[in-house]
Amino acid sequence: MSVQCETTAKISANADIGFFERYLTLWVALCIIAGIGLGHWIPQFFQSIGQLEVAQINMPVAFLIWLMIIPMLIKIDLRALKNVGQFWRGIGVTLFVNWGVKPFSMALLGWFFIGYVFRGWLPESQIDSYIAGLILLAAAPCTAMVFVWSNLSRGEPHFTLTQVALNDVIMVFAFAPLVALLLGISSISVPWDTLFLSVLLYIVVPLIIANILRRLLLSGNSGQQRLDRTLKLLHPWSLGALLATLVLLFGFQGEQIFRQPLIILILAVPILIQVLFNSGLAYLLNRAVKSPHCIAGPSALIGASNFFELAVATAIALFGFESGAALATVVGVLIEVPVMLLAVRVVNSTVGWYEQREGIQSNDECCPQR
Repeated sequence: MSVQCETTAKISANADIGFFERYLTLWVALCIIAGIGLGHWIPQFFQSIGQLEVAQINMPVAFLIWLMIIPMLIKIDLRALKNVGQFWRGIGVTLFVNWGVKPFSMALLGWFFIGYVFRGWLPESQIDSYIAGLILLAAAPCTAMVFVWSNLSRGEPHFTLTQVALNDVIMVFAFAPLVALLLGISSISVPWDTLFLSVLLYIVVPLIIANILRRLLLSGNSGQQRLDRTLKLLHPWSLGALLATLVLLFGFQGEQIFRQPLIILILAVPILIQVLFNSGLAYLLNRAVKSPHCIAGPSALIGASNFFELAVATAIALFGFESGAALATVVGVLIEVPVMLLAVRVVNSTVGWYEQREGIQSNDECCPQR
């Protein structure tokens, strides 16, 4: 087995969902409550933080986003891209769902539910901003938690790593044009300079830094052990940065939520539907092309999950802390974790049905129990 394969297997083996991740929705909910309360009691504090901007980029949030993203990106070995051909069916399905279906289906759901069904229940001035937040949420596939979902669904670890590495490279070139296209269709003004700056700050630079750090950590003797120790050390800081960002966001949204507490529930509707729809679509398409179940599982979960850290940062950069876009992206964090755990359970419980299709290699032959 190559060094790369060994690294990938160790990443997967260490990806078991921990106590903190398992109850991430609870911590997010507590941060929402804390943010709303603090924003109501000490609004001057949040206003002063919101003013710390350079070229429309809020610097405290940029720092927190880097602290969130870089430890996750260190896990990704871009050399895995050479294995794309080995998993071409699953890769093709996942790319189709991630880039050809998910952003557009979310835009349609946003226009329908936010722009039509629930329009009368929402502040008119924020309608376009809510839709923009939903589009940002769906325009980039997740790069971190998918390792957890893949491991829980007995996914092929090399496929997961290859797919994540490929999605990261595609995001560098496709995220900004895709978001601009969908925002343009929604008749929302697109500040191109801020959008490209967001891509540079939140994708390109962190990816370069993470790759350099990964190479340095893996160099010399005991490189893998050094990498594992570093990731373990950075992990709580990464999650802490996520929660701190949420407190800041909801601190700015507090008054609006007090006035209309149903906003979060309304925003959750299109997010919930799109996660269930895209995971189901990817799962069924993999069965149609006869991918093994150990490929179909992670493909379905990668196809449905969102890179909410990037979405939150870009929403703040484009529309501001107090925008409906920022709120919509944060609601995605609250919804995604429990829904993805549900998707994992469905994937695991339908192995027998999935492999009944003629021509599909059994899961035990493709991915023996690790």
